[in-house]
Amino acid sequence: MPTIGTRDDWRTARLALLAREKDLTKRSDELAQARRDLPWVSVDTNYTFDTPSGPQTLRDLFAGRSQLLVYHFMFDPDWDAGCPSCSFWADGFNGTPPHLAHRDTTLIAVSRAPLAKLQAYQQKMGWTFPWVSSAPSRFNLDYNVSFEPNPDNEYNFRMHQDTGEAPGLSAFAIAEDGGIYHTYSTYARGLEYFNPTYKLLDLTAKGRDEDALEWPMAWLRRRYEYPN
Repeated sequence: MPTIGTRDDWRTARLALLAREKDLTKRSDELAQARRDLPWVSVDTNYTFDTPSGPQTLRDLFAGRSQLLVYHFMFDPDWDAGCPSCSFWADGFNGTPPHLAHRDTTLIAVSRAPLAKLQAYQQKMGWTFPWVSSAPSRFNLDYNVSFEPNPDNEYNFRMHQDTGEAPGLSAFAIAEDGGIYHTYSTYARGLEYFNPTYKLLDLTAKGRDEDALEWPMAWLRRRYEYPN
């Protein structure tokens, strides 16, 4: 049972929490600056992607802008549907690209599955954000979101011996010298920052309500798989 109190009790507790929220906001701003201060790493590999417009390079994916955000969407070439958890994240992407475009940024999803599979699933889900296949290149492997049998695999900056796919988000920039640079990547729970549904649930009385589940996201289904 929750603590029951008066409106005055709630206001007192809420003001105390507000002070903590403001402190967290300030520290979040400091972390955002620290991300921007990371050293940039030159991207020297000429990656190629299959897109609805034909083969494109990483530079092409910027679509004339200087910043690129890549959501590493889990979709193995042998799968017939995208990962449920990545689909959960991608459900929040549709309205975002036009706003990002006006801040000199392109958002795109990248997966290893063939383009035809991505397009069929995208249509089923009703998504309109750009989505391309990295099948022609080692892009996913190089950015540690797809894995071949190898004891030295790394995911989320730790050793990872599994094969298969994992989620992530990477940021790239074109500098004044014309070079392409990798500026940031985040994985695992670092991706929660980009999930609006989880952030809304965090405001409710029950929160995410996952503690009693077999694993935290055991409740999750693709949108069309929930019972009516």
